[in-house]
Amino acid sequence: MTAMPVELDEPRIEEHNRPDTPWVTIVWNDPVNLMSYVTYVFQKVFGYSRAKAHKLMEDVHYRGKAVVSSGTREEMERHVATLHEYGLWATLQQDR
Repeated sequence: MTAMPVELDEPRIEEHNRPDTPWVTIVWNDPVNLMSYVTYVFQKVFGYSRAKAHKLMEDVHYRGKAVVSSGTREEMERHVATLHEYGLWATLQQDR
């Protein structure tokens, strides 16, 4: 008995994985890191001015999260890894 070939559907690109949409790095609020430390990390990692770093830190603290960078998935993966090295809670996702 010979097996019949099976037709396979082409893989579908899921709607949420659009290659033309940038990725973002999100930093989440945590009960551990001081606000001054988070501001310092944003300045050190991204080269942000003190004012911009402070504004992002306030978004993290008062709103629970802040988008701190955007770009390619690979860049955002590096940013997340770096922020983890500094002890911050960071994730990435594709921008909407």
